Amino acid sequence: MDKIGVIFSVIFCVAISHLPANAQDVSNGRHYNLKQVIELAKTQSPNFRYASVLFENKKWQYKNYRSNFFPQLNLGGTLPEYNKTIEPYLNADGSLTFINTHNANSSLQLSLGQELWFTGGYISINSQIKRIDDFQTSLNGTRYSSVPATITLSQPLFGYKWLIWERKMQPLRFEEAKREFKERMESISVEATGQFFNLLISQISYQIARKNVSNSEALYKIALNRFNEGKIPENELLQMELTVLNARQYLEQTALDVESSTLRLKVYLGITDDEPIHLIPPTDIPEFDVNEKVAIEQAHINRQRILGFERELLEAEQNMARAKGETGVSANLFASFGLTQQALSLPDVYLDPSQQQRLRIGFNIPIMDWGRTDSRLGTAKANQDLVKANIEQQKINFDQDIYLAVKRFKVLRSQMEVAKRTDEIAERRYSLTKERYLIDRIGILDLNVATEERDKATRSYISSLSSFWSAYYSLRQSTLYDFELNQPI
Repeated sequence: MDKIGVIFSVIFCVAISHLPANAQDVSNGRHYNLKQVIELAKTQSPNFRYASVLFENKKWQYKNYRSNFFPQLNLGGTLPEYNKTIEPYLNADGSLTFINTHNANSSLQLSLGQELWFTGGYISINSQIKRIDDFQTSLNGTRYSSVPATITLSQPLFGYKWLIWERKMQPLRFEEAKREFKERMESISVEATGQFFNLLISQISYQIARKNVSNSEALYKIALNRFNEGKIPENELLQMELTVLNARQYLEQTALDVESSTLRLKVYLGITDDEPIHLIPPTDIPEFDVNEKVAIEQAHINRQRILGFERELLEAEQNMARAKGETGVSANLFASFGLTQQALSLPDVYLDPSQQQRLRIGFNIPIMDWGRTDSRLGTAKANQDLVKANIEQQKINFDQDIYLAVKRFKVLRSQMEVAKRTDEIAERRYSLTKERYLIDRIGILDLNVATEERDKATRSYISSLSSFWSAYYSLRQSTLYDFELNQPI
């Protein structure tokens, strides 16, 4: 009767140990699946905040560039500039004398200016008023001068037109920034998947360790009963006792692994409370086909790196244009036309203004520069050729990486299915072996082998799931395309 009771207790313990961990601790802590962990990482993790701030910075840079195409209104002035000093004075005969000066100057200037991106020039409309208070004279020493309106144009006739190139480069950079943000979000998915499975593997190992402790303790009772009946030698009983001790030691280690993995996941997700986390294995595998040509095509359409190739080529052309524009003959045109007046009172300063015009054309022609122009142009041309050659090779490598990512995804999905079947077989074999041991048909060594194979197969299956889901999200990151929904991310 005692032997039957021991066997019944063993079967009961084994049945309880096969319940999932979530069923044992369903009322404690949080329960997350993989998609929920990824969603948390994409909304509150430090990596998400970093990606968001980086993209926000790029948005402000683009807005700053856009402001170059709108007029800029500025108000400046001096209120006032006070002077009491001795200054040199030029006499009518050309001689210099020093005189005492005591005055105050005030001025206001309003300017409306606009960059001319298509010519590289700058045009502005200005209005100015000045006041001078001369404290040296006993009469009214206050005078006013004004420039009611003047139009000014500054135009380089040859040279580098930076705003034309900015108009080509900045929209491309901003589109790169948008795609880079999407890639960073998918990178968060990959990293969150790794953190998820680090904890899941620890939890599965802990579950296995708990089952092994429960089973080994129950089997030790049977072995002890058999030893007392003289059915097994002492060395088999000692082997069972050693198995119990090893199982308890491994349980303590796995408990520590669960705790450390939980802390790492919480830090990654930005969770600060002390509630435990229980993970649900993502065993539902999406069924969809990935074609290598479609993956490469979508990567070319969606990835930031493709725009990066285009930008690098434009930058090489820009450097070449800058080298040409900043060497050789240069000339600048400055022209202004407006009205001006001066008076003793403020109202009179705007009466009957006179015209004022200015025109200046400056130029620079290098006569002898000892090859400086040729060397600068040659360097820019060589760099341009080097960029083109590097980009051609990078394009080849890019396509190869996408192709291999698709192949790897397919292989890992196949391996995951094999690992799942292997886990089922190992679990079934362990159950059969255990039943045969309970009826004293096989020895402890056969049971230990079946136990090790079952544990190994379970870990291998979870590891295969980890590899599959990492490859799944890496493929999304590599193409910025959702093959499950057949649409861009």
